[in-house]
Amino acid sequence: MLRSSEIPTIEFRASIVIGSGSLSFEMIRALVQRLPVMICPRWVNVKAQPIAVEDVIAYLTAALELPGEQSSTFEIGGSDQVSYGDIMQEYARQCGLRRWMIPVPVLTPRLSSLWLGLVTPIYARVGRKLVDSMRHSTLVRDKSALTVFNVKPRGLKEAIERGLRNEDRQFALTRWSDALSSSGKSQSWGGVQFGTRLVDSRTAQVSVSPHLAFAPVEKIGGANGWYFANILWWLRGALDLLAGGVGLRRGRRDPHTLAAGDTLDFWRVESVQSDRRLNLVAEMKVPGRAWLQFEVEPNIRGSVIRQTAIFDPAGLGGLVYWYALYPIHRWIFNGMLRSIATTAERSARIAELRL
Repeated sequence: MLRSSEIPTIEFRASIVIGSGSLSFEMIRALVQRLPVMICPRWVNVKAQPIAVEDVIAYLTAALELPGEQSSTFEIGGSDQVSYGDIMQEYARQCGLRRWMIPVPVLTPRLSSLWLGLVTPIYARVGRKLVDSMRHSTLVRDKSALTVFNVKPRGLKEAIERGLRNEDRQFALTRWSDALSSSGKSQSWGGVQFGTRLVDSRTAQVSVSPHLAFAPVEKIGGANGWYFANILWWLRGALDLLAGGVGLRRGRRDPHTLAAGDTLDFWRVESVQSDRRLNLVAEMKVPGRAWLQFEVEPNIRGSVIRQTAIFDPAGLGGLVYWYALYPIHRWIFNGMLRSIATTAERSARIAELRL
């Protein structure tokens, strides 16, 4: 309708967009993460020309400068022509996963869509239409976009690398007090899912200033301990050593202060903002990647301490690890947060008595 109007319209037609939020890419990622062995119908071999989301944005931005005298349609794609199976294998390689793909000639789009609905329920409503469209190749045949626009699309490998790296950076900067409330997702058993990551968050209200609330957070680990179930933390460190990890032997550089890059037992300080925020990234042996974050925010009753555990599972083994240990982790993290809150209020009372 827009093209048929008198308004000059620029239309871009793309294959799979590589980046968070792209439905095709999220479906591919969900399959790779959850299935060590994949029964692959014919559409897995259909050729596509995936394009990085950054390159799509570059085209859209460049289109603003294009003279708007007439409507135009451009086909855009990355520099590689690959199959859906190739995309899955490259994603698996970059995530350190080994995936076996068994081709079968008889799996129809109908059966494929039902299978997608079973394995990745979030895509059940659109799985059928996606699979139906995957019977057709999505290759760039009109290459005029490469001459009209000063954009040089990257290849599949770099597109996935940058997509994963950008997600990590955005995730590291996330304020969970904002993200959890704005997402509309309620906390459930096992946490909240954001893309491939699982997030378990909890808060404690304390009647002290942010400075006093953050003080016990900054002293966590090393000889100071972890405020709750220290014997279990020691046991986890011993098991990590046996598995070839770093264990708890590194301790911490200073018993009172932390700086970005510091080692903290089997964690490393990713970032720290005085009286506000501490981000730890796990360096123990786990089937995936893990972070532990603390945020302190002032309110009219004093301060709120938010503790957030984040896990990015590596395939099915990582999911099994998270859900199998979730009851223990939940008990430990609840106890840790309660003890941090108690320590902060006790310190405030001692300070008042000294005055």
